Parts: sequence; structure tokens; C-alpha cells
Amino acid sequence: MNTKFIFVTGGVVSSLGKGIISASVGKLLQARGYRVTIQKFDPYINIDPGTLNPYEHGECYVTADGMETDLDLGHYERFTGIHTTRGNSVTTGRIYKAVIDKERRGDYLGKTIQVVPHITDEIKHRMRRLDDTQQYDFIITEVGGTIGDIESAPFMEAIRQLRWELGRDAINLHLTYVPYLRAAGELKTKPTQHSVKEMQSMGIQPDILVLRTELHLEDGILQKVASFCNVDRDCVVQSEDLPSIYEVPVNMQRQGLDAAILRKMGMPVGETPALGPWRHFLTLQQELTKVVRVGLVGKYDLQDAYKSIRESLSIAGIYNRVKVKLEFVNSEEITEENVAEKLAGMDGVLVCPGFGQRGIEGKIVAAHYTRTHGIPTFGICLGMQMMVIEFARNVLGLSDANSREMNAETNHPVIDIMESQKNLAQMGGTMRLGAYACQLVQGSRVLQAYAGQAAGDAESPTVISERHRHRYEFNNDYRTQYEQNGMDCVGINPESDLVEIVEVKQHPWYIGTQFHPEYTTTVLNPHPLFLDFVKTISQ
Repeated sequence: MNTKFIFVTGGVVSSLGKGIISASVGKLLQARGYRVTIQKFDPYINIDPGTLNPYEHGECYVTADGMETDLDLGHYERFTGIHTTRGNSVTTGRIYKAVIDKERRGDYLGKTIQVVPHITDEIKHRMRRLDDTQQYDFIITEVGGTIGDIESAPFMEAIRQLRWELGRDAINLHLTYVPYLRAAGELKTKPTQHSVKEMQSMGIQPDILVLRTELHLEDGILQKVASFCNVDRDCVVQSEDLPSIYEVPVNMQRQGLDAAILRKMGMPVGETPALGPWRHFLTLQQELTKVVRVGLVGKYDLQDAYKSIRESLSIAGIYNRVKVKLEFVNSEEITEENVAEKLAGMDGVLVCPGFGQRGIEGKIVAAHYTRTHGIPTFGICLGMQMMVIEFARNVLGLSDANSREMNAETNHPVIDIMESQKNLAQMGGTMRLGAYACQLVQGSRVLQAYAGQAAGDAESPTVISERHRHRYEFNNDYRTQYEQNGMDCVGINPESDLVEIVEVKQHPWYIGTQFHPEYTTTVLNPHPLFLDFVKTISQ
């Protein structure tokens, strides 16, 4: 069959959950046996979110092939288990750069370069590029922002053209908001009507409407929206607040969203999939009674800044039959005098990743406290580096040990910049990015976690692959000193000999990873290190 295209847009306000809806649609179509991928088109002019402050755009997610992307790609992968690539993330900046590069090369043969057709043609090319591989039955394309935004206009025009060109092989799913006016005691559909009218003014008639709401919508409201917006009643569904985002696919299936998509595209509907493993996961989640507390030691007091870490811990907790209660601990506020108070009652601590000087001394103090008090501790990327620095200062006796990122003149750069990174003139997209191999050492705790068996029973070291986002590394000049004093280097890149994982054996759980394990957790396949970490703190 021809590849089918589903364009997901949003109206009224931002942050309605287009990414969750896109991921849910992908999951439901997968359950029907279709090959699915999901891509995100962001209207901002940055080439990618790699240089954006997390307060601007939440976490930066990294694909296996080394693309820095929007956090929604994390939702896509966690829900569907697919591996996204650089082709699944496109920004206005990348579109314009591609067009300008072509113009500079003379590819346009002296023509005047305009938004229509040159920018829109490039957008259409990117929207269809994944189709060239012939690997997918459905390509779901989420467009960031809100209808009416100036920067979204070229994307809307590209969608209008593609829907005309592709006929029934392309539909638009439009997500809007139905607000509740408490003073009047009424739910209002007028914003949705205006949003659809805006779409229609651009030449796009939505095929399916998903109404985001905090309260349940009665059938009369859904029928009213269908009538006023020229949409079939069975193509209007509601996305109300739920206890967990992972209940959204089941809620969408219950209302027949996947069936409506297939009917709109002239495809057989067939029987509704059971979603057995997914429903089992939800059952486990609903049965949780025991609670464990994990302190997130970082500098970004924003839920989306550590989104994948939060979801990885939560998912690992569900499979360990515990609810993980996450408590943010601002590393800028941690001192030797108050660290015991700040971390009081924590069953475990995760030292968060990040960049730059701000808050690092608090992370070092926290790492020292948890190491010396037997509190299970997980350090990721910069968090691992702070654990390494703390150990150098307080165990190896190197009182001025530091990272060259923080102090270029330190006498003991136990964390040093990679040789390949020393002469770079720009920041964006220039780090060690994407998946790299890591060989696990026999007898290590991490080998036990990955193998799912006692480390002593493993026949040979296991080679794993994990995703990276950094430019500073463990300095191998100090490796022997660390291992002689109790911090073992238990994960090594087989090609570069770079240290990927450190652990302290004489501790309940004290492990740091240079890579980001949170990027590979999915709902049905949680990452083994998160599973083992939560298992330890829940015993």
C-alpha cells in the first residue's frame, strides 16, 4: 500500500500534548500491525534545540545517530519503541539553511527565492523524505506551535499542498482546547471553532478533532463541535486529564481514534487490538502502594528539564512494584552545613546531567554525602563527573581536582576535554553525540544489571550501546589511582578506551555513567540500570 501521512497540529494554546497524542496514535497503529514512524517539525529558527536553555524548551533528547532534538521524540520512542533519527526532527532553521545553501551553490539557477514555493517545497521534501526508505505504512508528522503563529504559516501551506497531492493518503488531526469557565459553570467550544476556522482559512479542513479538556465532555458538546466544524461525529474525541500519560493510548482506543483514522483513509478497520502488555503495565501502575523517595540533585527546577530521567525512574518503579516520588533538590543551595537536611528521608539520589559552572559544588557535596552515608546514588553525564571529582578530592587527596570545563587551570583535571573537541569554533552539534559501544567489566554491578543475572555467572564481558551528549571525559591518566582506591572503571569504550561507567563496590549502589541511559528507556523495556537502581532502594 501507499505510505499514509497523518499531520498533527494544535490550536488555541500550546502545551496541549500533541506529542503524547502523536505517540498514542503511533502505538495504536503499531498494535494493528502497521509499520510506523513519527517526526517533529518545530517552527523555531534554531538549527536544533542543542543550544537552548532547558527553561526555554525542556530537555534536549538525543537520537542514536547523534541528533539533538525536541523532547517529544522521547515520547515517541518510549511509547512505540521505534528508533528515531536525525530525519525525524526538523526545524525552521534547518529548512532555511538548506534553501540558502542551495541558493549559494546556484542550484536554483538564478531564480528569486521565496517562501512559496522554495521554503514550502523544502518542507514538503523533509516531510516525505522518510517515505523514500519504503519502511513505513504510516508517517505521523507533528507540527510544533499553535495555529495562527506567524512562524507556522509555511508549514501549514506545505500541509495544504501535500493533502491535495496525496488525496486520501493524508489526513489532518487537529488538537484543540475546550476551557471550563468556573464562574459560569460552562465548558466553551468557541475557541475550538475559531481554531478550526483558522485552519480552514489556510485551506485545511481538519479530518479528526481531539479536544483537550480538564473535565469530561458530554456527547452533546462533541456533537456540537462536529456540526460547527464540519467534522464527522465519530472523528471527534476527547483527551481529558488522566492520572498517567500512559493511559492516553487506551483512552484514545476506547473512543475509536485509530478506527476513525483508518476509515478516513479508506482502509479496513478490523478487530480492535488487545494491547495486552500495555494494559498489564497500566495494571501494575494502578496497584502501586509502596512509595520510595528519590532526590533529583540538579539546577533546573522545571519538570521538562529532566523529562526522560523522570519517566525512566517512574517506569522502573512500576516494574519494581513501587511508586517513585521524585523530589527536586536545587544543587545551588546545597552546602556542607545543610546537605543532611536537604537529602533527609531520601531512599536514593540521582545527580543530574547539565552544563556549566552553576550548581556543581552542590552536586559534589551531595555525592560526598551519599557516598559516605551509604545512600544509593546514580550519576548521569555531568553527575557522573561530579562523583569522580568528589572521589578525587576526598579519597585520592587531590584537593583541587576539577573538570577543565569548570577550571581550565586546575592541576588535577580528572575530567578533561576530549582531544577532538579542543579546537572547535562553535557549540551546536559538536559534542560527542549519539550511540557508542561500551564493554562491561566482569564482576561488576553494572554487568549484573545488564545481564539480569549474578555477575560471576556471566561467561564474557557484555558489549552494550548507549547514547552520549558531552565533550568532557574521564581522564585516563588517573584511572589507576581510582581503581586502586575503590572506584572502578567498569564500562569502557572498546575503540577509544574512554571510561563510560564508574562504580564503588563497597557501597549499596554508587554508579555513574558518562552516557544518558534515560534516552533508551521505553514503557515495555525499561533501562536495566534504572531497574536495578530502583530495585535497590525499594528493598
